[in-house]
Amino acid sequence: MTNEPHTVLVIPQWQGSAARNPQRLVEGAHRLGALLPAARRTVVEIDPGPGQYLDGVRHLDVLARSLEATRAALSRSGDDTLLAVGGDCGIELAPVARAVARHGDDLAVVWFDAHADLNTPDASPSGGFHGMVLRTLLGEGPSQLLAGPGERLSSRQLVLAGVRALDPAERDFIEAEGIRALSVPALREPGQLVSAVAATGATHVYIHLDLDVLDPAHFPSLSCPEPGGLHPDELRAALHALTRRFALAGMGITEHAPAADSADGDHVLQRILGGMALQ
Repeated sequence: MTNEPHTVLVIPQWQGSAARNPQRLVEGAHRLGALLPAARRTVVEIDPGPGQYLDGVRHLDVLARSLEATRAALSRSGDDTLLAVGGDCGIELAPVARAVARHGDDLAVVWFDAHADLNTPDASPSGGFHGMVLRTLLGEGPSQLLAGPGERLSSRQLVLAGVRALDPAERDFIEAEGIRALSVPALREPGQLVSAVAATGATHVYIHLDLDVLDPAHFPSLSCPEPGGLHPDELRAALHALTRRFALAGMGITEHAPAADSADGDHVLQRILGGMALQ
């Protein structure tokens, strides 16, 4: 990545995950944080234990406390470009809300993810909050985790990228809302992604990168792998195309679950992220 001032916020939260061995995400957060250069680096103190299953969401009480801790850390981060690393996808609540509050209708969010994360607690088959994050950012989710009205996304600001594992209720919601979505084959031509973001009218982009957008054959250190994903070089090209065309409002990288070959995984991540423009 380039050397402009930015803050890396490490959020080692695992409680949003419904995967097996979710505690691997804690190590993943710290490994990601160590890979990224930063003018400032902050580790958010997260309760390491499990919580209660409440209102259809696993560990909801712990997630609510984690959100408050992340908001507090963000309030001290100044105006630097933010790179948030997790941890499960639930770490994105406060960073995306911050970007919405700052940029309003000039913001688009590109959601690189094998999953849409658009379930509600009632529709979720697992109760894992990492499958509800984006729906909560749109204003429908557990009341304890909702952002204020001026911090909520609208569907027209959203571009799904690489989603290929959808629950029926998510598919219906995407169709009803007219949410822009690009398949893995479409992402292999970065110009299509740039055009989709430009169609939102945005000048700034927040990039959510769940590493399971990658094909597990090329990057196995994943919490919820899905076949048929992007090659690391294809993801790198898409990210670079976005940051050349739009100002970066922030970025979150999630769901890194280091495997035995974590050194190889670090090399892949450095290749993907190297040289990205942060301003």
